[in-house]
Amino acid sequence: MITGSWRAAATVLHEAGVRVVFGLPGDDMDALDAVAGAGIRFVLCRDQRNAVFMATGYALQSGSLGVALVGKGPAVTNAVTGVLEASSSAAPVLLLSAGTAVERRGSGAFQEVDQLSVVAPLTRWAARVDHPDRLVPMLRRAMAVATHRHGPAYLELPDHLLKAEIPMPPAGPVEVPAGVTMADDSPATQALRAARRPILLVGGGMRHRNADRLIETVAESLGAAVACTATGRGAVDESIELFCGLSGLYTPDAAARLWAEIDCVIALGSRLEETATFQWPAGIPVVQVNTDVADLNTDFAGPRVLADARAVLSAWRGCRAADPSWVATVHSAHNALLSARDASLRELRESPDLHVAEVLAALGEVLPPDLILVQENGLQDMWSYRFPLYACAGGAGSVVPSEQTSLGFGAAAAVGVRVAAPDRPVVAFVGDGAFGLFGADLPTALAEGGLVYVVLRNGGYGWLQAQLDQRADPPAGYAFVDPASVSAEAPDLPGLRQVTARKATLVADVTEAWKLASAGHVVVLNVPVRLEDAMFGGEAAGGDFPVVDHE
Repeated sequence: MITGSWRAAATVLHEAGVRVVFGLPGDDMDALDAVAGAGIRFVLCRDQRNAVFMATGYALQSGSLGVALVGKGPAVTNAVTGVLEASSSAAPVLLLSAGTAVERRGSGAFQEVDQLSVVAPLTRWAARVDHPDRLVPMLRRAMAVATHRHGPAYLELPDHLLKAEIPMPPAGPVEVPAGVTMADDSPATQALRAARRPILLVGGGMRHRNADRLIETVAESLGAAVACTATGRGAVDESIELFCGLSGLYTPDAAARLWAEIDCVIALGSRLEETATFQWPAGIPVVQVNTDVADLNTDFAGPRVLADARAVLSAWRGCRAADPSWVATVHSAHNALLSARDASLRELRESPDLHVAEVLAALGEVLPPDLILVQENGLQDMWSYRFPLYACAGGAGSVVPSEQTSLGFGAAAAVGVRVAAPDRPVVAFVGDGAFGLFGADLPTALAEGGLVYVVLRNGGYGWLQAQLDQRADPPAGYAFVDPASVSAEAPDLPGLRQVTARKATLVADVTEAWKLASAGHVVVLNVPVRLEDAMFGGEAAGGDFPVVDHE
């Protein structure tokens, strides 16, 4: 027996290998005492939403369970945006919360909310513990669901358990069978063998699943082009000649020509969301491989395989499918992308203005090759999605928002990524609107140290301003950006270092920022940018996205 719900929960977490928790405890401080007493580090946050963002960043980078802990009532509703992001990212995240004691429910108790109804639609599993005997089994189930179903789980520990005697039954291991036999006459294998111009699409489900370069090996065997979704970046080495950038919305021009010729997509660990499939050829057969039937997209024709993608790839290792001329076409497109980038950068460097593409190039030139870029998804930070302006090669990584693109995710998630990878350079590439939304937890980042925030300053919410400016008759008196604040800096907090990037000294400015961060400081590299320096123009979000040709 262990006295107290939070002490019991902390013991179970520690036994499961959890060594860090992100969050903001409730007023009683029992959770803080219990977590610290169990030898688990508690990263104290100022905002519950940011706490779940940090746990999500930690989970995406480490591949391990990310845990967030909050109080009750508004603490839970504040965390909901983070839970939405974790759900859409398929990140193994556990949210633990306090809750109203059972004897006080329905009485108008302080901070009483039906938290299960709020959180359950966004989780893989959600429950509330009402009896001491159920706490440990339910917590173990929540951890197993989050880890093996790749999404958030939620468990509420109501206040009547704070001093209860909690039984601690022994745990049993969770076994996941490995190994899949893909017979030659299976629909998926037949589709693969019939393909002559295939492309392997690597989704976020393949993160931490390719340490031995199995994807690259099978791609070479098949003669298949390789692309990835935004969340799948870092799973493959983007320097291989078969790689042709991101799929869908972020497809570079030279690679778009490849997508017009493909005859089969093999989608690995992807839900095939809208941005990943934007402007795909109509009627293209898609072989989908995923571990959860809910993640298989029924909008596309083609076989669907419910299995571990690594096991399927191993079974396909010896397959030969593509036409040799297709391989040459893919190699040519990859090299054309590199040449186009180089030509574009030469042109941009001759202009008087500083461009976002130049900043990305300077980061690649100055920082170590195992850089992890943590990204937002606003107007101008989207340049980082455009391969090869940023490339996950040489050990580089990427952590991006999900299809929800929650504002402020990247700024907060960078703290979790830093905790997960303390020996690697971590750079958050964010807009000033997102950075401002994250601002309450800038002291949390300072306590962690060793981070670079590249803040693209266009004066506010540039994406919304761009949409407003495209309207034929916009309402007068409204603006989402303040041009006077473009060169503004972050709040002057003790220990925060700031550098302002300038065109003439860009490489030196990035070098100074990295020098400070590598010494353990948090550094804000302020980058004034122009609204027109955007990757996307055209109609508002949800419509067409014509690419502004900077190349």
